[in-house]
Amino acid sequence: MARILALDFGTKRTGVAVTDELKLIASGLTTVDTKELMQFLKDYFRKEKVELVVVGEPKQKDGTASQSEVYIQSFLEEFAKQFPTMPVKREDERFTSKMAFQTMIDSGLKKKQRQNKALVDEISATIILQNYLYNV
Repeated sequence: MARILALDFGTKRTGVAVTDELKLIASGLTTVDTKELMQFLKDYFRKEKVELVVVGEPKQKDGTASQSEVYIQSFLEEFAKQFPTMPVKREDERFTSKMAFQTMIDSGLKKKQRQNKALVDEISATIILQNYLYNV
């Protein structure tokens, strides 16, 4: 069985989350320097069977695309060239960073640990993936 992988794309770092093979549980995988994201994906797809990639879709409160969508579209064009057979779905990622930060507080992480932006990105990717699984 194959997994679903989710990305919380950022210009500096990208949070990555993945499901188990039964596609029941979303777990944070890692945070990758965005410059190294394509190579990370190539390596990961070689090791693991992935049937779908879910990419966060940042929107303003009014539902219009956020400014970072330009960078995501550029990434998606390159992704389609590198992995032409890999399907991509988009998932609204509004408020995921705030939800990730609240998750960190609720889990008892100390203030110093909550300042780890890479962890916020990884948790955000997990929330994006959980939302996708819930809405399917």
